[in-house]
Amino acid sequence: MSNLLNLNTSISSTTLAAHSHYTRSNTNKTPRTPFLHFHPLIPNHKPHLSISAILTKESQSSSSTSTFDFKSYVLEKASSVNTALDSVISLQSPKTIHDSMRYSLLAGGKRVRPMLCLAACELVGGDQSVAMPCACAVEMIHTMSLVHDDLPCMDNDDLRRGKPTNHKVFGENVAVLAGDALLALAFEHIATKTKNVSSDRVVRAIVELAKCIGAEGLVAGQVVDICSEGDSSVGLEQLEYIHVHKTAVLLEGSVVLGAIVGGGCDEDVEKLRKFARCIGLLFQVVDDILDVTKSSEELGKTAGKDLVADKTTYPKLIGIEKSREFAKKLNMEAQEQLVGFDVDKAAPLVALANYIAYRDN
Repeated sequence: MSNLLNLNTSISSTTLAAHSHYTRSNTNKTPRTPFLHFHPLIPNHKPHLSISAILTKESQSSSSTSTFDFKSYVLEKASSVNTALDSVISLQSPKTIHDSMRYSLLAGGKRVRPMLCLAACELVGGDQSVAMPCACAVEMIHTMSLVHDDLPCMDNDDLRRGKPTNHKVFGENVAVLAGDALLALAFEHIATKTKNVSSDRVVRAIVELAKCIGAEGLVAGQVVDICSEGDSSVGLEQLEYIHVHKTAVLLEGSVVLGAIVGGGCDEDVEKLRKFARCIGLLFQVVDDILDVTKSSEELGKTAGKDLVADKTTYPKLIGIEKSREFAKKLNMEAQEQLVGFDVDKAAPLVALANYIAYRDN
């Protein structure tokens, strides 16, 4: 485990100390490092605002975007993404592999990552059409990670999005290959289908995505997660490393890709990167909470599997209530990064952050 944590990462060994000595002047500027201001386990360290103040601030934020119809936005964007995804993989020979790819890619899901990509693009002044290839690509990679994560050699899960997992339908061998094919297709899709964007920005987007999912990104998080099962010595630092790399990094990539191809300046891209880091970690903290508070039917996947696998989670280390407090703080930190952007254009990202914080599955 100690060797694994020596992977090239910007997570400092003094992360917890840094949290307790946060000031505005030391805002994190290093990519891949969580943008956190508060940790619920540090003795005598309290959030800057009380829970009632947090709720008041959230209420004020909601009132400023009260004209934004989030439900309609989600339905519209999800429909556009699903249509685009359906057209990406046609039923061709060999039929088995394409059936397997389509089975998981079109199995539903919240499409949070593509929506974040599209919303970030539009926030910096881009059109949805220029970001749709990137939006589809991040969903392909997310689906690949789920197909592989469900395999018996990984999490060994039988249920995903309310349906039998890919390997239960097509076999382990085909499921592995389907994931591989989705990964390759994601990069091909960005490179060949992105229109009206400079080649420099397309290359930049491809490099960003590759970093997100490689041995310093998603794969690193998966490896440390696997090797941490049953290890009682795993603490908050290691847990944060796993969540930032396994989950948050692809959400970050989704937002950053949208901002890049949308024409965002470097300052805007980095502000949105910080926003995405917060909601990425928020997503996993909420996932940890739901895993122990919801049923398999409510989640659409196997509930309680982290407990069975003896995985370290936020509720396990700090309890459910402190995990919820931490989630609220992360949501606040995320939305602070949107200050200065056009309020109406930022409304989808504000709403998506709130959705991630208060979702039920």
